[in-house]
Amino acid sequence: MTGLIQVVGGAVVDNLAQPAAMLVARRSAPEHLAGLWEFPGGKVEPGEEPETALVRELAEELGIDVRLGSELPAEEPQGWPLNGRASMRVWFAEVTRGEAMPLEDHDELRWVDLRNRQAVLGLPWIPADYPIVSALLDSVAVPLQEPLAKD
Repeated sequence: MTGLIQVVGGAVVDNLAQPAAMLVARRSAPEHLAGLWEFPGGKVEPGEEPETALVRELAEELGIDVRLGSELPAEEPQGWPLNGRASMRVWFAEVTRGEAMPLEDHDELRWVDLRNRQAVLGLPWIPADYPIVSALLDSVAVPLQEPLAKD
């Protein structure tokens, strides 16, 4: 490991097979991040697997149990760079039990329509999350069907 703090985030979606909406969380602390939107999640504890950490963090922060889907491929092998000290890995997740509510570190949760790219990117995200959100939107976008060329 490179000595980076490993952070995990959940792209909590309405349906793992065909995601149309994603749950996002607005930070209430620390002060410099308050009011900005993010993927819920948190730090991986020493000796903890990242996937286990994400399930734990979503239960602690939102009061939900989840089933994890695929990991969103990052630009760097250690994950998405957040700053010089931390990187984040993001997994798709679907709620299996509970109703999400802001229990820790957040003051609002919102389901956003993944088909409305401008509305999602128009939220005031934590700056380091913008490239992750953009990549996520690209990964769930329904490709435009091109008419078949006639020979």
